[in-house]
Amino acid sequence: MIFPNRAEAGRALAERLAVEVGDRADPLVLALPRGGLPVAGPVARRLGGELDIVVARKIGAPGRPEFGLGAIAEDAPPVYDPENLIWAGTTEDGLAGVLAAEREELRRRIHRYRGGRPAPAPAGRIVIVVDDGLATGVTAHAALRWVRGRDPARLILAAPVCAPQARDALAGEADAVICLSAPDPFYAVGRWYEDFEQLTDADVENFIMC
Repeated sequence: MIFPNRAEAGRALAERLAVEVGDRADPLVLALPRGGLPVAGPVARRLGGELDIVVARKIGAPGRPEFGLGAIAEDAPPVYDPENLIWAGTTEDGLAGVLAAEREELRRRIHRYRGGRPAPAPAGRIVIVVDDGLATGVTAHAALRWVRGRDPARLILAAPVCAPQARDALAGEADAVICLSAPDPFYAVGRWYEDFEQLTDADVENFIMC
């Protein structure tokens, strides 16, 4: 399944989630910016939910930053993928410099996207974490851990397209993982969108203010 763009993917995902949680469940819909926001917007509107963000950053392999070895979300400790660490021939201690840089970028994004607003409060609510796709799943993993630590009533991870391995690996981190398409081989998230325009910080601010 190839989606025309993120907004159309979000509308399709919203219909599936309406079956999962009900039409007007009043969930807290947390987008992973940047790419998760255009997907999460239609979900929040369809379900009558509150739209907010959970800010996370991938910890990439040295010299190959697109390959996720772990991730951090908000103020939580990092989450690492042990198998990927072995594959990359490194350790958590060996990534201390990368972690420090990503932590600084995370703080910058939180300040820019949220300003003085507090972080979302998931306690006692149905929470849906939304991204535009799951490749390795490490960023979503960190976001789910952060949300789970704040006592949601139910925690759902939702994405239009997922690598089967990422979907299966995250099944234990959420009460449900909703994925419209899980192609194998997966390649990359952008492979499954006709329009996969890269978003900017300004795009995130515009989505949040809408």
